[in-house]
Amino acid sequence: MKSTPTIVYMGTPDFAVPALKALHDSPFQVIRVVSQPDRPKGRGRKLTPPPVKAAAVKLGYTVSQPENARDATFVDELNFLSPDFLVVIAFGQILPKVILQTPRYGAINVHASLLPKYRGPAPIQWAIMRGEAITGVTTMFMDTGVDTGDILLSAETPIKPSDTAASLHDRLAQMGAPLLVQTIRQMIAGTLFPRAQKHIDATYAPMLKKESGKIQWSNTAASIDAQIRAMTPWPGAYCMRQGRPCKIHRARAIAQPPLASPGTVVAGFPDELRIATGDGQLSILEIQGDSGKRMPIKQFLHGHPIAPGETFE
Repeated sequence: MKSTPTIVYMGTPDFAVPALKALHDSPFQVIRVVSQPDRPKGRGRKLTPPPVKAAAVKLGYTVSQPENARDATFVDELNFLSPDFLVVIAFGQILPKVILQTPRYGAINVHASLLPKYRGPAPIQWAIMRGEAITGVTTMFMDTGVDTGDILLSAETPIKPSDTAASLHDRLAQMGAPLLVQTIRQMIAGTLFPRAQKHIDATYAPMLKKESGKIQWSNTAASIDAQIRAMTPWPGAYCMRQGRPCKIHRARAIAQPPLASPGTVVAGFPDELRIATGDGQLSILEIQGDSGKRMPIKQFLHGHPIAPGETFE
């Protein structure tokens, strides 16, 4: 291997920024950053660069933004660069075999789960939603499957009762950065031995939709609390009150009998909103009515009284 290993880095969202910065501070040479094209954002629909491109420009890298990474022009570009490693983190396109075979020593991915659990595009959210106690990040060799390649290294973190998808996302992004550098160091030193995934243990984390946030009050209070945290910040957990949408931003499961049918408001302390579920009660801590303003429940109830017996759907 050359004295300074070369890397082509492919990534798009915020999750991929810490790893790029870690490579920038490492002995390795990033010779090109590849990201998705700029997209219109906001009310003005102004073209906005993805977070990885914005970070790469600040660090002084040349950035390529292929509309389709399968295009022959982009494949030729990679072949010309002839990198030692290809690093791919949340790039946003499925890469063909011809690209994965371009680097001399392999294409490496950082995935936000402890593989083979939660393969797919939304591992952080599904780990919270399914009540996992532990998750983590995994580096792996890429193949043509969906997160099916051989595992290189992994690092664990507990999922805290207060964790949302946002807080866990940020923690895993920071964990993945040094793990990636460590992976490349050990590969160069010849001390890292890939291990095949146990495909029989695999689970899948499908893409979220807006409807993923719809609360089903017949579920348990604990699972609804997990859903609310998993859907934060997007798409948000919601239900219907008096025929209008209502977002629930924070809640707490209470291990008491529901005392009413699921979705029914039950008596609680003053300035408290408790809703019966399929098992237990859910105390709502932050809510957003159709007015569009997020409020602590005490403030919300002062302007929108809710009596026991009212139902949420």
